[in-house]
Amino acid sequence: MSNATTPNVVRAGWIMTASLLLSRVLGLIREAVISGRFGMGAETDAYVLSFQIPDIIFFLIAGGALSAAFIPVFSEYFHTNREEDAWRVFNSLFGIMSAALLVVITLAWIFAEPLTYVVAMEATANREMVAYLSRIVLPAQYAFFIGGLMFGTLYARQVFSVPGLGPNIYNVGIIFGALVLANFTAPSIAGLSWGALAGAFIGNIFVPLWVLRRMGVPFRPCLDFKHEGVRKVFRLMAPVVLGLSLPGVFALLIQNFGTLYKSDGINTAIKYGNTLMQVPLGIFGQSLAIAAFPALAQFLAQKRQDLFDDQLAKSLRLAIFLSVPFAGLFLAMPHEIIRSLFEHGNWKPENTDLTATGLRMFAIGIPAWCMQPIIMRGFYAAQRSVTPIIYGTIATAAFGAGGYLVARQGGSYDNLVLAGSLAAVLLAILLIGGAKKIAPSMDIKGILKVQAQTLVAMAIPAAALAALIWQFPALTTSGGKLGVLASTGFLALLYAWAYYFICKAFGLKETEYVSRGLNRRLQKGKSETPAGPEEGS
Repeated sequence: MSNATTPNVVRAGWIMTASLLLSRVLGLIREAVISGRFGMGAETDAYVLSFQIPDIIFFLIAGGALSAAFIPVFSEYFHTNREEDAWRVFNSLFGIMSAALLVVITLAWIFAEPLTYVVAMEATANREMVAYLSRIVLPAQYAFFIGGLMFGTLYARQVFSVPGLGPNIYNVGIIFGALVLANFTAPSIAGLSWGALAGAFIGNIFVPLWVLRRMGVPFRPCLDFKHEGVRKVFRLMAPVVLGLSLPGVFALLIQNFGTLYKSDGINTAIKYGNTLMQVPLGIFGQSLAIAAFPALAQFLAQKRQDLFDDQLAKSLRLAIFLSVPFAGLFLAMPHEIIRSLFEHGNWKPENTDLTATGLRMFAIGIPAWCMQPIIMRGFYAAQRSVTPIIYGTIATAAFGAGGYLVARQGGSYDNLVLAGSLAAVLLAILLIGGAKKIAPSMDIKGILKVQAQTLVAMAIPAAALAALIWQFPALTTSGGKLGVLASTGFLALLYAWAYYFICKAFGLKETEYVSRGLNRRLQKGKSETPAGPEEGS
């Protein structure tokens, strides 16, 4: 029986968008809970920096590349009637990576304090706390690596709902840590770390393993280094291990540079700005990339280059259309967004001002960040992982040099964030320019046209929104917490509709997705409306 079914990318995209939307909403709730309980200061900076050591492991063993290299190889076997080989590759990688991770995590646990000098140049006062919190969350990296491998088999089989649970359970774990576990740990912020550890294992190990067993997957971990498929995965991973791709090390570098400011709260402000930037990146960039990746790999395995080129272009245009309005919103009303979400409890107005300064600079790079995972998945699907890593290394070198110089000069930290956004734009330009190597008939002019049209459609309502708030500041500062949240949400909704109608006037095809979604929703609402007395008689 053939496994060469045509993948439903639209359906997969909606599933991943919904799950990642829930994840980002839970992520914002998580940060709102943390901000209210712990505010912003040296302790929250230590918590933020404690994740840097686990991130080094993820980077050194190329965690993101593991699933990116595994899915095309697994798909190649699975969709060409070689299922036994497909599962052999999975079981071998499961065993090999488990053994390697246990060794690396143990070494990192032992040398956690010396490693703080790698991830935090100037956080001298908090090194012991950073090391202590790092030791708690280090085992979570095993869950993320092995969970990513299991999720890869589900993606290749067009199962997207289960992998979407992972980040949601992880967020719930941290929220539980803040609300409950923090009452029983010393320091109290360690409750967040224990919650993160529990959420990582439940969402990334226990749930997918249970699902795979119910699906009858032949789960027999082994150490087969000789299988050609296993060797192919490691060959595809090698350039990522040797390269310094910007998406993989951006958070690590910017938090490290942030410690050079020697000011309590800077690392926390960077973290919150980055968290808000990650909302559109996760909902649109990553969800579209994850949804399209198995299809792209399948199209190439089946020698359907035209479908590959078309799907890659469609995904990029849609990512641009959906991400650009977020950039405008964060540029127009950063204080209002942060105030409505995080300003309560121990979070003070000056914390809002500090975070808003960086959020504007994060906004500039949002469309570029959202395009990158899609183009990179195109290269990975084509099993050409060297090219994006070369481009990523160039962009990372640019950010590393620029960011370090900016931070050393001690100016406003928003210039450091701006350097990161400009590096993201540079990487997106390089990737699009090089995409012709894997997608020769991809409509690059059409992609650039959508980019230009959406920027115009965003700029008009964003400027109007900023002018309105400047003229009438009470609109978003009165009425208490609920009033601020309601007024900010209402203004954001007006802005979104204005952007949509301008794009529709430009004739952007991407607006049809929104129109179809609204029409389906309205039709569903009508069909669910109960019959009145006359209709039911």
